[in-house]
Amino acid sequence: MRTLRATLAALLVAAVVPTGTAAAASPNVDQILDRLAHDIATNTADRAKVERQIARAKGLPENEKLITTKLVGGTKGERLVAAAPDDDKAQSITAYDRNGRKHALPTNKEPDQPLLLVDIDVEKAVNLGMDVIRKAMPAQQKIQAGYWATQVTKVRVSDVQEPWFKGDAEIFSLVSGFGLDGKVRVDPVTMPYLDEENTTYSPNQLIVHWNNYKYDLADVVMMEDDGDTNYKALAQALAAALLTIVDGGAYIPLVSAVLDAIPDSWYTDDPDYVESWYTLSEQGGGVVNGASGRGWMETRPYWVREL
Repeated sequence: MRTLRATLAALLVAAVVPTGTAAAASPNVDQILDRLAHDIATNTADRAKVERQIARAKGLPENEKLITTKLVGGTKGERLVAAAPDDDKAQSITAYDRNGRKHALPTNKEPDQPLLLVDIDVEKAVNLGMDVIRKAMPAQQKIQAGYWATQVTKVRVSDVQEPWFKGDAEIFSLVSGFGLDGKVRVDPVTMPYLDEENTTYSPNQLIVHWNNYKYDLADVVMMEDDGDTNYKALAQALAAALLTIVDGGAYIPLVSAVLDAIPDSWYTDDPDYVESWYTLSEQGGGVVNGASGRGWMETRPYWVREL
């Protein structure tokens, strides 16, 4: 599986990244935000330019504003500016003062002095990213009559708690199955209410729309994005890996194929793997535990009536 991931990652990079030193040196989201924090602190920031850089780094439309700021900490001393680190387990944050000097702030507690945190509007980025993934999948004709769906009545997961320097977790799921044309399709679903770990939510959300699928089985992979996801790369990786799978006349689980399509580095950075569910069925219901033991869902069949 590691070899397959590495091969897919190499093919993806070759397809979407130009060759040469300049391409290899392209800054990532963390680096762009860190530079912006310095420039805000020293009053030299070009916000519009940085917005375009962030959009490109995340594989999103360049006309979207994705940068957010929030003031945290106490009231003692000079205000500093820092980029919220992508690593949830970071031991320190690099902050800048008005003269551009660096200050290392520990992450075990909020600072006593005011700190302006520069970050990504991840909720907005996830919603835009879901559109990028949808557009990468083949368009399919939907049945317009009433149909069955799977409704999530309760859901609970762990490992999504964000530290003080990050906002709420932004969860999305990739629902995969065989479309009406026999080709694999992926339907991304946002789950913005899933903010806290070890908390039971009752969203009554429709997660699988069975009128899109040939078989009465589908899989779900739940991911977390807290800033550094490139949705264009994710969409292209999914398309490259999944659209070559041939329908053999019977359903086959697709969780492993979805996970294999995601480069290894994204398991230590973003998006973070949260949980997966194999073979949800059209008429299935009740509590279904995730494959990794980090979450569960309670589901039920739901009839969507024709208007």
